Amino acid sequence: MPNNPVLVLIVVIVCIIIGLSKGGLGAALVVLCIPLLSLVMPVTQAISLTLPLLIFADVFALVAFWKLWDMHYVKLLLPPAIVGILVGTYLLATLDELTLRRVVGGFVLFFVIYKVAIEPRLANVTYHPKDWHGTIVGAIAGFGSALANVGGPPFTIYMLFQQDVTPVAFAGTATLLFAIVNALKLPGLIAAQKFDLNDLLSVLWALPVIPIAVFVGRWAVKRLDRRRFDQIMLAVLTINAIILLAVVPS
Repeated sequence: MPNNPVLVLIVVIVCIIIGLSKGGLGAALVVLCIPLLSLVMPVTQAISLTLPLLIFADVFALVAFWKLWDMHYVKLLLPPAIVGILVGTYLLATLDELTLRRVVGGFVLFFVIYKVAIEPRLANVTYHPKDWHGTIVGAIAGFGSALANVGGPPFTIYMLFQQDVTPVAFAGTATLLFAIVNALKLPGLIAAQKFDLNDLLSVLWALPVIPIAVFVGRWAVKRLDRRRFDQIMLAVLTINAIILLAVVPS
């Protein structure tokens, strides 16, 4: 276990967030992980560490939501997501640390603005689903996921508009789609020399937190005060976005 208590605390919090998100509380929660880890390590190291934690969590999430997914949306979103993964991985390999911090901060800030200013206005919008919408969303989700593990928000926005998707099918579809996306990202991350096995080995002590959080999330998905939970998450995201955009690493 690391000697830095702040690092220990943040790693535990990140593992809890990953587990809760995979347990059904929303793929968009994963947006928090890299900004939080970047408070105690470079963004590239945070990305290297987050992906294997997500893959580990995916195993338990697949058990929790086995065959509860909607294959129509998986088949629609996955092919363009693969294209997005390729583009996102290329940029990840070429961007410097400061630029990457700005990109991640920009993604996070956009998500906060969407939740506060845009999402409430969409409640009364009449939406007519088109397959090409899914193609665009899949590409954006794959791109954001490969670049900074922020593919959850566009997926969430798109799926919330699908009137034929139940909450359980929503969570199940997110589980299968991002389990595949995360597995596909790993070879590219290794090829881009952005993955360090030592990062994962250094936090093996925290792995048991993830399956516990997955099943807690599965239990709590219908019991939490979602409005208050979202407010807390948005406050944390806003603070992290400001840090990523305004603070220049030494």
